[in-house]
Amino acid sequence: MPDDLLGKTIAMVLAGGQGERLHPLTKDRAKPAVPFGGSYRIIDFTLSNCLNSSLTQIYLLTQYRSVSLHRHVLVAWSSYFNPALGQFINLVPPQQRPTAAWYRGTADAIYQNIYLLEQERPEYVVVLSGDHIYKMDYAAMLRAHVEAGASLTVGCIEVPRAEASRFGVMQIDANHRILSFEEKPPDPSPMPGKPDMALASMGIYVFSTRELVRTLIADARTSSAHDFGKNVIPALVESEQIVLAHPFVEPGSDSGGYWKDIGTLDSYYDANMDLVRPEPRFDLYDERWPVRFFQPPLPPARLCDAPGSPVSVRNCLFSPGSIVNGAHIERSIVSDHVVVEPGAEVRDSLLLENVRIGSGARVERAIIDKDVQVPPGDVIGVDRERDRARFRVTDEGIVVIPKGMLLS
Repeated sequence: MPDDLLGKTIAMVLAGGQGERLHPLTKDRAKPAVPFGGSYRIIDFTLSNCLNSSLTQIYLLTQYRSVSLHRHVLVAWSSYFNPALGQFINLVPPQQRPTAAWYRGTADAIYQNIYLLEQERPEYVVVLSGDHIYKMDYAAMLRAHVEAGASLTVGCIEVPRAEASRFGVMQIDANHRILSFEEKPPDPSPMPGKPDMALASMGIYVFSTRELVRTLIADARTSSAHDFGKNVIPALVESEQIVLAHPFVEPGSDSGGYWKDIGTLDSYYDANMDLVRPEPRFDLYDERWPVRFFQPPLPPARLCDAPGSPVSVRNCLFSPGSIVNGAHIERSIVSDHVVVEPGAEVRDSLLLENVRIGSGARVERAIIDKDVQVPPGDVIGVDRERDRARFRVTDEGIVVIPKGMLLS
């Protein structure tokens, strides 16, 4: 793609959601700042896609519990952008102007910052979500948008119809033009020839700036929910504008790929567990499309035997600075500064930063947030009723222990 086209495009990343369904992981942090895969934050995947797609003019729109997210972006991402070349990643919290409130919806978040578009005057705007796990070349989607002369292009993916009521669902013609769009329908329309599948929005949009500004201003004058999926996209589809669907293709693949919406604790757990399969569903080791993250100066992970207690690990990820001393761990992710003491057993679990598992303790099917110490001999994830009395337990039976909780 010509550099001048990328130079005429900015990315606006929506990273201000409350993440209520990820509570207690989002008690003190924004959803995009939630740790993932041991060393990453969820936001790192969207920002890596931007950088790998050569989109280097980025506004990150934040709102709820944004301190840790701001800190992470400043520490981990600022060095990748050179202001002398017109590159930037700017954090944009709500401005609270006299006529504005907190962001009322995804479209309102862009509308309240429409002055940024007036300042930068891009020809195209890529609107992204900061809470999905995937790899995608946004430049290819931008190219398709420009070649078609579209007002809006929507990234789309096939999902099981039984799950489609969580997404915006569309119908398209043979040329990928969107014929109808319904946000979170109770009875999603099936795809032609695929009665068990629906075509869902990924929450990824490419707009021609002039049409985006016109539509946002018109929407702001209504009493709508000021949401892209509920209001803006259906209005554009019903107009005579060209609104296209762009099928998701992972870089290096001919079709499809891995995409996960981190909307609930169970989906968060499942996406992490996808990384520790013998053949992971999501490849973190693709040097052609690196996922960047902040790496503090930590020593390598250390896995060692203890007297009378040999270390044993299977299908795990270990982050730098972690120590496993004479313990058994399988199908688990061990983050920075985690210590697992002799005789402990950890299975199918996520141990976030600075967790300590005491000697002889047993942990199964659990998410343990940072700064938690599990006492020696404690048992978590085995007795469902006991766990419910102490912790949050999800519909799928995953035990979630909040950050810094004192166990006894």
